[in-house]
Amino acid sequence: MKIALAIDHAGFCEKEKVKSLLRELGLEIQDLGTVSEAAVDYPDYAEKVAQAVADGQVEQGLLICGSGTGMAIAANKIAGVRAAVAWSEETARLARQHNDANVLAIGARTTPADEIPAIVRTWFATRFDGGRHTARLEKITELERKALGDK
Repeated sequence: MKIALAIDHAGFCEKEKVKSLLRELGLEIQDLGTVSEAAVDYPDYAEKVAQAVADGQVEQGLLICGSGTGMAIAANKIAGVRAAVAWSEETARLARQHNDANVLAIGARTTPADEIPAIVRTWFATRFDGGRHTARLEKITELERKALGDK
């Protein structure tokens, strides 16, 4: 599986550790930045990952910023992206099983560093359950179409 990864300055300290884990999981990584702890604007990096997912260049995305929230909000502005903030294995699992989320956002300042690997492992090991959740996703897609002015 090919994934896109981007972080902002707050997530920089976790980047190389997460990249090592992703390689261990057998994932191909498209690293979209940033490359230092110098302050950057997180929406720019969230957009890069979200657009790669929406365009089908990658299957999943992973974002790390201070809380995960800003990146998720920005990523969710791109049609076809379902970004979820996960702060535990359970929230990661449910986002994948029930929401077919395709972008994981993690808060480097709000998630204990020793818990991040388990969250990432759970995310990439979990599949969408389908079934009753499919109709709900169709409703989300319809909301997205309405927001874009499509009928």
